[in-house]
Amino acid sequence: MSATADHAEEKSNPATRLGLQPGQVVQELGYDDDCDEALREGIEDLTGSDLVDEDYDDEADAVLLWFREDDGDLTDALVDASSLLDRGGDIWLLTPKTGREGHIEPSDIGEAARTAGLAQTSTMSVVKDWSATRLVAPKAVRAGKK
Repeated sequence: MSATADHAEEKSNPATRLGLQPGQVVQELGYDDDCDEALREGIEDLTGSDLVDEDYDDEADAVLLWFREDDGDLTDALVDASSLLDRGGDIWLLTPKTGREGHIEPSDIGEAARTAGLAQTSTMSVVKDWSATRLVAPKAVRAGKK
């Protein structure tokens, strides 16, 4: 595939920016009617499988966590989300962008991530109304070290 074709796919499928791969299991938490359907469908197209919900009883390769200011305690949600992941998996925290209802300040995300034992690696504008923040376990934990 050419660089131009890769760029066209990235523009048409915002999920490509999340670094997900075919065959991965992505667990979705915090779904509501305000979630971006194009992103959800793009993830399913990219991975080749449906998103699984909170009732999924195995480890996921990634967690997609939709979270708004009024959804409760972000630290608790991140701890719960990290317990569902396979070692080395990512949590993609999706929060409303600045100026949108439910927006969460970046400093609050950073503090909640640190308290939950996660490292924040990047934040990007992934779709019109939502920002995505990639959270991972520290390298020592991902490698299985104590």
